Amino acid sequence: MRIRSSLVENWLIPTAVVASWELLGRVSALPPYLSYPSQILAALWEVTADGELPQAAAVSLYRVLAGFAIGTIVGVCVGLGAGLVRGVRNFFDPLVSFLFAVPKIAFLPVFLLLFGIGSASKIAIVAFSCFFPVFIASCHSVLSVNKLFLWAAQNMGTPPHKLFFRVLIPAAAPQLFAGVRISLAHAFIVLFAAELIGSHAGLGVLIAEGDNAARFDLMFAGIVAFAVLGFVSDRILLAVRARVLKGSLLGTEEKAAV
Repeated sequence: MRIRSSLVENWLIPTAVVASWELLGRVSALPPYLSYPSQILAALWEVTADGELPQAAAVSLYRVLAGFAIGTIVGVCVGLGAGLVRGVRNFFDPLVSFLFAVPKIAFLPVFLLLFGIGSASKIAIVAFSCFFPVFIASCHSVLSVNKLFLWAAQNMGTPPHKLFFRVLIPAAAPQLFAGVRISLAHAFIVLFAAELIGSHAGLGVLIAEGDNAARFDLMFAGIVAFAVLGFVSDRILLAVRARVLKGSLLGTEEKAAV
């Protein structure tokens, strides 16, 4: 029986890589700072059993979701406004273009001074980082909507509020969701850096503690926990996207790949 290429790509190759990694670690062919899978799993069990990992994960998840929600909502509202109103676009577009390339973690000292070393500063820096990709995606999604859709709806007497919610938003939604997904990745990246630099709790602190104590298995355990939270959050977002855009993806390569 022919082995499906997707099975090889999704399972066999990653399994072979992990098995090779484990084998090299057990024969001491890896540098001491590169923990192998069984050591990482043991460290994960250790910090889970004593409650340290669940508490750190809960703190980080709260910060990332709160910041992501605030940044996304503000980014969508301002981005849609910029796409619809030229004056708003002329004000925000140069400002966003100027700040977008700046690493957002560079603003962390400002947020620490404003909100302190607790969760508020982490939520603020995450929200600030999430705003930019969502704003750009929202603005350009509105500008890229086929004008024929809008003209046809207007010719049929569609009221402005229905034109916005029934025509413009559904047409712009696929591109808008792309920006939201990018902002979710930004949220985890910025939070990780923020917790390493100034925090008393969270997965970043757990990773820093492992590094300071030369417990590289503990450090990798924190990284794996971060990766799992990011992966699960991304899958949930994709499920929401598929639900919201149900029907609009028919006939596309993305729908065929599902």
